[in-house]
This record gives sequence, structure tokens and C-alpha cells, in this order.
Amino acid sequence: MIQLEGIEKTYHTEGVETPVLREIDLDIEEGEYVAIMGPSGTGKTTLMNVIGCLDVPTRGRYLFRGRDVTGLSDRDLSRLRNEEIGFVFQSFHLLDRLRVLDNVLLPLLYSVEYPGDARERGKKLLEAVGLGDRIRFRPNALSGGQQQRVAIARAMINEPSLLLADEPTGNLDSAAGEEILAIFGELNAQGRTIIVVTHDPEVAARARRVVTMRDGRIVSDSPVHAMVTV
Repeated sequence: MIQLEGIEKTYHTEGVETPVLREIDLDIEEGEYVAIMGPSGTGKTTLMNVIGCLDVPTRGRYLFRGRDVTGLSDRDLSRLRNEEIGFVFQSFHLLDRLRVLDNVLLPLLYSVEYPGDARERGKKLLEAVGLGDRIRFRPNALSGGQQQRVAIARAMINEPSLLLADEPTGNLDSAAGEEILAIFGELNAQGRTIIVVTHDPEVAARARRVVTMRDGRIVSDSPVHAMVTV
């Protein structure tokens, strides 16, 4: 599904070069559940942004389902993101002025054709994450764990093949975090490809494979049972 070949990313700020990703080679198959782990500042989020087509590499090649996306236009990258990739972030990024169901439906506004069954689809997703009775609430009336479940429903509204999550339990207590990880496990069991970026070994342990980064490089890539805490 995903092939990264010699991916590098360097930022240029006021004449200063800052390399963030260095010689990244990574293959991820359809249906995998992968954790990208490492300390803060090691390039995890930048790698996720490249995989999610939110950023482009300075060097290297990225194939998504066999298609070279490295040189795609911003418009084509945007379409690929909207059709194939769902995002879950640490800070939820919900709009308080909109009710829960309308937050879930937001990505559909960028679809080529707005689906006629959009509201029913959104309701079913909210029921699937245990929030069927909260569709008319506003996000600020929900707990952090509930807001993250809304964010997961929103990420799934376009039925993406790939779900990317950046520190999805970082703002949650342990009980709410466990609920979110259980949902990821269910989605993966249904065949969804999931990539979670985390610095937490307990979150990484819920994946089936752990890719560990340090100083912008992949230093290990192991099944979860062989994971070594960083």
C-alpha cells in the first residue's frame, strides 16, 4: 500500500537548513496496524505528514498503492487525501459552532459529489463509536474522550483506506485513551490500515508492528512482541 524510498525532508529557515527525515525506506501493507514511535523531535510527525500527503519530501519517492505521488499537484494531493486518508489528531480539531453530526460531515464538503446518504452515514459512524445519542450536542459539551471519538467518526466519513493518528491519546486520561485504542483495534480488525504516531510504549504495544525513529532515521522495525522501549 505504502512504499517510501529514500525519503528525506529538510526545512529551510532564514538560510539555515534543518534536516528532519533522513533516508527513510518503509513499506506498509494493506490492513497493517503500525505504530511509529520515538522521542519528541525525532521526525515522527513529519513522516506522518509525508505519508498523509500533508507535506512533500525534499528527496526520495513515495508510492501510494503503486502510484507515485511525489510530484502530484496540490489539487491532486488534496483529492487523494480526501478520498483515501483519514486523520485523527491529538487536539481533536472540532468546530464548537457546529453540532457533533455536522462536524463529522465536514470532509464530505470537499467531495466531488456530496453523497445523498451523508447524514445517515454520519449517524451510523457516531453510533459505531458510542455517540449515537450525542449527535445534536456541540463539542464543548463533550468529554475529551468523546470529542476524540467524534474525530474518529469524522476521519471515517469518506470510508478511507488509511487512517493516520498523531498522538491520539495524548490529551486523554487512561480510561478514555483505552476506549480510543479499542476503537482502532476494531477498525483494524475490519481491514482498515492504521498508522499511529506515539511516544508512549503502551500505545505502541497495541499495534502489530512498531517502527522506531531517532534523529530522523528509522532505527528498528519489529513485530510488536519484539518491541524495545525507547
